[in-house]
Formats: sequence, structure tokens, C-alpha cells
Amino acid sequence: MFENLQERLGKTLKNISGRGRLTEDNIKDTLREVRMAFLEADVALPVVREFVKQVKERAVGTEVTKSLSPGQVFVKIVREELEKAMGEANEELSLNAQPPAVVMMAGLQGAGKTTSVGKLAKFLKERKKKSVLVVSADVYRPAAIKQLETLANEVEVDFFPSDISQKPVDIATAAISHAKKKFIDVVLVDTAGRLHVDSDMMDEIKDLHKAINPIETLFVVDAMTGQDAANTAKAFDEALPLTGVILTKTDGDARGGAALSIRHITGKPIKFMGVGERTDALEPFHPDRIASRILGMGDVLSLIEEVEMKVDKEQAAKVAEKVFKGNGFTLDDFADQLKQMKNMGGMMSMLDKLPGMANLPDAVKGQMGDKTFIQMEAIISSMTKQERARPEIIKGSRKKRIAAGSGTQVQEINKLLKQFTQMQKMMKKMKGKGGMQKMMRGMKGMLPPGMMGGGGPKF
Repeated sequence: MFENLQERLGKTLKNISGRGRLTEDNIKDTLREVRMAFLEADVALPVVREFVKQVKERAVGTEVTKSLSPGQVFVKIVREELEKAMGEANEELSLNAQPPAVVMMAGLQGAGKTTSVGKLAKFLKERKKKSVLVVSADVYRPAAIKQLETLANEVEVDFFPSDISQKPVDIATAAISHAKKKFIDVVLVDTAGRLHVDSDMMDEIKDLHKAINPIETLFVVDAMTGQDAANTAKAFDEALPLTGVILTKTDGDARGGAALSIRHITGKPIKFMGVGERTDALEPFHPDRIASRILGMGDVLSLIEEVEMKVDKEQAAKVAEKVFKGNGFTLDDFADQLKQMKNMGGMMSMLDKLPGMANLPDAVKGQMGDKTFIQMEAIISSMTKQERARPEIIKGSRKKRIAAGSGTQVQEINKLLKQFTQMQKMMKKMKGKGGMQKMMRGMKGMLPPGMMGGGGPKF
């Protein structure tokens, strides 16, 4: 998300550097570019106007301190206003209620409601250590009930059965009653997708809300609908007392208009964002971290949290110990590293959270996509145990066999072996005094110009 806005703002904010003072004249062109960048990102016009007005009021006449350049001061103001537009801080779910805490999901058809229920159930179970029951009150789409049951089994939470002959109110109240008896912490109620202009369907969800009195009513909306997402959320909020928003499909939205418009237009916080199809692809929405990402400063805190949750620390420690003892780094170890990165959403998901990555050339980004990782895994899987332990024996006929087995070309086998050899050399450098510095110097030689130093991430 935000690739287009990030690129446009990055170029724009460079132009203001080198000033001794920020004046109305020297920020006029920059503000015009910021306005255009926001409009191209499909941010709602009232949000753009308010944002530009606030930045201008704060920036004009601001004296530049010795430690900061005018460009840095301006970026600081833009960053703070971005945070303010999106809500300043993450707002967690309010679950401090007599159990079970009831959470109701509402939204349009196709916004990803049922999938979000599954993701949220997994999030609450694993990160908040809550027992969770999910129930579908969507009596118009039998497939929705089956889909939720499948998701509940996958994420290992309780599922309350329902069918299309029942009334939504009866389904939800029965599920809550069951949860009370079983001492379950949270009940997630999935509802049918509906249009805000459909008065019968809106009356139905109002009745459901009144009957179950949820502590949280979350509106699930597709980020790819841009500022329309904010307008739809506003229409729903007029019918239901929404407490927050889940923004889905943010991995497919290059603009970011929805994220920047929703809070201003609805007054409701974005609490989560869906960042992929996997059941663990749901992240709490942190406005400060998102603002950093938009301005190309990365989101290292989220990356650290992800590493904490998704990296197999025991396996990583074993590999590190093996390398330090001088027992070498094999293709099996390399394959394990690829799996760990895949668990974290792939290389691009990780790189997006590092500072300066917006400057990476497209050709380099193309080599780091999920397809490349899947291909590398397939190549290693097509090797024999002996070949993975001693890659130096992989010559002509073996390469042809591996290429045929993995559905790749011989040159792709050569490329992987070359990358592996470079990684092996780096691992060797880690042994002994000053090993980490030596390894980083080795990495610098492998990366494209500008990635380490000169605006890229510093190691």
C-alpha cells in the first residue's frame, strides 16, 4: 500500500531542502505537489484541504534549528499531520466486558468480512490469549456459513453451527448463550453483506445490533475502493454505532486513499488492516508507523514484532551455532531461511518495512517477489540430500535433472547456486572478531548501488 504516494511525496519533499527558513513562497510549490499526490492517491478532497491547510499553518515561518534542515522540519510536520489524519495511535479492541465480549462485523458484499472474522479470531487467540467462538448470521449465503466453519477449523477456534432457515437474531443470541455456558472470552458475529441503500437489510442489522448489544461493531471495507470506502463507512455509521474499521486488501492497494480518508470522514479509527490472504495476514493499524512508511522511513517496529511472532527462534539459533562452530551453511539451511521469510509474508513485505526501500529499482524488486522464492524452494527440493549437503558436485547433467524436476531453466539453477555461494562466504565472515561488520561489508557488495548508504538503509 502507498507505493504511488510514497514515490510522489519522496520526490516532492526533496525539492524543499537547502532553505534557511520555511516561507510561504518556498513551500508553495511543494504544497501544490503534496495536494496533487494526495488527490492521485484517491484521498477525499475535504481531507486533502484540511491536511494542506494544517501543514501550511505549521510550516510557514518555522525557524530551522541547527540540527535540522528545512527539508527535515517540513517532513517532520508532514509526518505528524499524516499521523493526525489517520488517528495518531493504534486503538485496540475494547474487550473489557463481562465474558463473552461480543464483536459484530458489518460491511458490503465482497469486502472480505468472513475472511476477516477468521483472521481476527486467530489474532485474538494467539496474540491476546483469548478463547474465541465464531458464528455466521449470514442466512442469505449458505457458502458463507461453510466458509466460516472451514476457517474456524483452520485457526482452531470454536464454531457455532447455523443454517439459512434461522433468523439472524436467533442465531447470534443462541451463540452468545452457548459462549456464556462454556466461559468463552469473545464471540465474533459474522453478518450478511448489505448495501447501505437497502432499507430492509439495514433494518435487519439494526435489530441484530439491538438484540446482542456488541461491545465492538467493526465495519469491514475494501481498501481498493479508495475514498468510496470512507463514504460507505459513513453511511453505515449513520445506521449503526460503529466502533472501528477493518481495512482489507491493503496489499493490493497501491494508492492508500481509504486509509487517509476514513478517520476524517467517519471519526472512527481504523483498528486493523488485512495485508494478504493468509489467516495471519491481519495487522493492528498504527498511524505513526504507516506515516513513516508513506514517507519512505520504513516501519522497523512492525518488522521486529513480526520477527518475534513468526521466526522459529530455535531453528535460527541452531543455524547460528552451526555457523559459529565452523560446520558450514548448507542448502538445507538456505531452504529453512526461505521458509522463515515466506512465513513473514515474503522478502518484499519485509523490505517495505525498511527505510529507503522505495528507492530500489523495479528490476531489483522484481527479483525479490514471492515467485522468485517459490522457484528457489522448488529448485532446492528437486536436489538429492547429497547435493544439498555438497552443492559443489552439482554439474551439467545434475543441473539438467534439477531444472526438469523444478520446472526451471539451467541458468536459474546457476543463479541460485551463485547466491548460495555468496551467502556461504558471508556466513564464514561471521566467525571470529568483528564478524558482523565483515558480513555487512560483504552484503554491501551484493546489493544494488545506493541501498547501503546514500539514502538507503544503514546497517
